[in-house]
Amino acid sequence: MSAIERKPNWTQWPRVMAVRRRSATIDLLVRAMDGYSWHRTGRNAALVAHYGFLSIFPLVAVFTTILGFVLQDRPDLQADIINSSLGRIPIIGPQIVADPTQLRGSFLVLVLGLLTSLWAGMRAFVGLQGSLDDILEIPLDHRSNGAIVRVHALVAIGGVGVSQIGTAVLSSIAGITNIAILGRISLMLISVSVNVFVLGVCYRWLCSRRQSWRNVLPGAVGAGIGFSALQFVGTAVVGRAIANASAIYGTFSVVIGLITWLSLLATMALLGAEANAALEGRRREQASLAATDGITEPSESIDDRNDAS
Repeated sequence: MSAIERKPNWTQWPRVMAVRRRSATIDLLVRAMDGYSWHRTGRNAALVAHYGFLSIFPLVAVFTTILGFVLQDRPDLQADIINSSLGRIPIIGPQIVADPTQLRGSFLVLVLGLLTSLWAGMRAFVGLQGSLDDILEIPLDHRSNGAIVRVHALVAIGGVGVSQIGTAVLSSIAGITNIAILGRISLMLISVSVNVFVLGVCYRWLCSRRQSWRNVLPGAVGAGIGFSALQFVGTAVVGRAIANASAIYGTFSVVIGLITWLSLLATMALLGAEANAALEGRRREQASLAATDGITEPSESIDDRNDAS
């Protein structure tokens, strides 16, 4: 039973209920749509994407200062960098091409960039945990405390970060290089498997109420396939866009594309959780109806015997 009192809405209209009773697929779709609206999943996905975006740009500063350390007093390497794809990266690419000697490594920028990225990444995963608890309608008093939430966020940052870098590399290899079709399919299957596993672990690990793999697997499979499709398309498009982008419009396109991509990833992850909640709600409702039928039938037979006597 939901912990929050809810008023009937369009999902409870007689005609809608009649269609839902005839089709399990439509019933699950309606449940997921209702949950998406009721749990404010779109707003929560935007919050997660916002902090995810904030965590990426400090990493650009970290990358830049590390590049400054590497290029310092290395004219041969500077020439190689200018002629490579790094020279076409928006924002820092023009600086590399114009005067790579101006790039200087800074320990202060390195430390501040890492701390800022860690803070924003932690906020993103804290928001994700709150979103998963909202989807399962867990009362505030029953949710994990702040310390546990942040420990879970730190662990998730490491695990998800490593897995997403790995799957992004695999997707870029499959999408850009001219490898055989069987090789591409193998890379994509590995990418999907990693994404499904990571999402399943997140659904179980980050939520205040522990769930079984049976409960989280359907949504993890759907969202994992969507993640891999976004990575495959995103890396291919970004790789070609960077190669052809101008300094000014390339910066705008990368920023807008990055925000859109993160929003889609966050929405897809939460939609997988909504699908799991819809399946769980349907199973719980069917079990309740079965239990009610099991109680009703014996009680009717007892009444019949009493009437007969």
